[in-house]
Amino acid sequence: MTLIPLISSALSSRRAAATAGPDFLQRGGYNPGAGHRPAAAAIAIGLPAALLVAVALSPMIVETKPAIEPQDWRPIKLEKPKPPPPPEPVDQTLPPPQSALTSTPPLVPTPPTSEFKAPVLPPIPVPPFADPGPVSIPESTPAPPPKLVMAQLDQRYMASFQPDYPPREQGGGIEGVARVRVLIGTDGRVKQVELVSTDSPGFYDATKRRALAKWRFKPATRGGVAEESWKEMVVRFEIKNA
Repeated sequence: MTLIPLISSALSSRRAAATAGPDFLQRGGYNPGAGHRPAAAAIAIGLPAALLVAVALSPMIVETKPAIEPQDWRPIKLEKPKPPPPPEPVDQTLPPPQSALTSTPPLVPTPPTSEFKAPVLPPIPVPPFADPGPVSIPESTPAPPPKLVMAQLDQRYMASFQPDYPPREQGGGIEGVARVRVLIGTDGRVKQVELVSTDSPGFYDATKRRALAKWRFKPATRGGVAEESWKEMVVRFEIKNA
């Protein structure tokens, strides 16, 4: 606000100079172009005055922000949508088949039914019903019996195994074998002797006597239990030179 008096005084001095200009020039000296002086004076005075006014008013310009009016927000209530109407019932009845509506003539002509006669077949005899009786359920297969372990000659009695040489066969220089079957009891003794083959009757007699008196065996066993068994034995008779 202090610049307004300064601007006024500057304008007053400019006007006084312009008013006293012609007289001053008439007093002082050379005045070329006196006819154009008022317009130059006006430009010279108006331009500084406009600048001073702009400088003086520049601090007073205040930019004001536009005021925003408060808005009243109100909730909007929406109506609940109505459920759609039920669909119309559809007629589910099917149209009759085309074959039932129209009948087509057969492609191959058939002979009249009066000429065809089916052959008469004899009745099939029905066999009488036979009662199979009670169904037999197979019993479980029994376990096989334990394996028989054959009798063996007792090695403790090997020295008494060979029979005495018969005198007649020995004197005649006859050699040979006697093959016999012996029945061995549960105690390991020979209970019976049977002839299988021999080269001389004397060989069989000597073998039979020795078997019943001196032969001993380990009896046969089945499942760890001793039992009687037959065993074939071969006895050789040979003359040894002294």
